[in-house]
Amino acid sequence: MVYFLLDFLVYTMGMGDIKKYQERVWQNKIDHGFDLDKPDREFCLLYGEVGEAYEAYLKGFDTLDEELADVAIYLMGLSQMLGVDLESAVLKKMTKNEKRVYKKVGKAFIKTEK
Repeated sequence: MVYFLLDFLVYTMGMGDIKKYQERVWQNKIDHGFDLDKPDREFCLLYGEVGEAYEAYLKGFDTLDEELADVAIYLMGLSQMLGVDLESAVLKKMTKNEKRVYKKVGKAFIKTEK
């Protein structure tokens, strides 16, 4: 789910925009006095937001978009906290994934080596 969300963000916002949003999320944390140095806690909060998004999806709630936005916001905040340029990391990972070769085994796709 998170990979799909980041893929969507990269293609809809354009290059450089994720970094701008990442910095904006961080500034909001500063402005509100939120924790800036507890990545363990941020991972847990991110996990909770993914759970809320999944629940909204399963139950057909009209809040799915807001819950997915929360996932993106927490992920961007955590990335900034850890010094990760999320946009660069996503683009690099997408390129890597696009070059992968998969083999279908039953209903699953298994990554194979080239």
